[in-house]
Amino acid sequence: MSGQQDHVELTNLSITDPLERTLEKDTMYTEEVVETSTGNVTVAFAGERNKPVLLTYHDLGLNYISNFQAFFNYPEMKEIVSSFCVFHINAPGQEEGAAPFPEDYEYPTMEQLAEQVQEVLNHFNLVRYIGVGVGLGANVLIRHAFAYPERVDSLMLVNASTTKSGWMEWGWQKRNVSHLRSTGVTAVVLDYLLWHHLGQEYATRAHDLVNVYQHYFEKDLQAINLAKLVEQYIWRSDIPLDRQGATLQVPALNLVGILSPFIEDTVTTNGKLAPSKTNWMKIQDSAMVLEERPDKVCEAFRLFLQGQGYCLKIRSKMALQ
Repeated sequence: MSGQQDHVELTNLSITDPLERTLEKDTMYTEEVVETSTGNVTVAFAGERNKPVLLTYHDLGLNYISNFQAFFNYPEMKEIVSSFCVFHINAPGQEEGAAPFPEDYEYPTMEQLAEQVQEVLNHFNLVRYIGVGVGLGANVLIRHAFAYPERVDSLMLVNASTTKSGWMEWGWQKRNVSHLRSTGVTAVVLDYLLWHHLGQEYATRAHDLVNVYQHYFEKDLQAINLAKLVEQYIWRSDIPLDRQGATLQVPALNLVGILSPFIEDTVTTNGKLAPSKTNWMKIQDSAMVLEERPDKVCEAFRLFLQGQGYCLKIRSKMALQ
């Protein structure tokens, strides 16, 4: 890592291995329900416990399987992951096969979700971790790293927002919450979720992903539980980061796809982070970068980890053209 803040566009990387697209659960993980002070959390883990910890947190409408499994099965990422013990945290009620929460269930706030991360670490006796968070998950891990910097080595953030929701987001999401509670995943909710993850004109750009995730959102979402999570996300507070004052003490790789709806959010987040510890990267031809450009994300993540002193013995399969 250099002492200067890097603004990089990753372009023209070629890859020969196709991305394996499946949302069927990988049996390599052990799942455990962890009881926290604000509800139960399903955690999936794999790998040798004496290795450094790689911990993930997923985005809205997804869980560890639908957000990370294909990416972690990508050949280059598999090589990286072999050097770590992996822990995936599911937000309450977002795990596969979750039962619907009762109507009076009080869902944890964003601050409480970050506290749950701390309780999960303590439950498994994990001292420190490298975090990978997407969207909502990035927000949760930033909150945890800000409150407990001694527990975090570094963060890879995708589509990270650190501000409260704007009026446009509030309006759209309140409508989505209403639909999810009364009817389930309606066409309106489905369109929003696909836009959230795949950006504008997704129908003409990412046919295979649209098919996979449309089926997932229609068949596998627990609508009542998602409504409660979305509601807490739109009620989120600003994370009080300030480049000139209190900011993250850990190195951060801040990623966004050039077709993502959340470019401006990542730029705002970048402006609040320490320039000497932050890399902001805009990845071409993608919105859902872990799915659409795993080659570029893996290359960036590998270099980021090497910059933190992890001597990963991985031969890059990518070449600049």
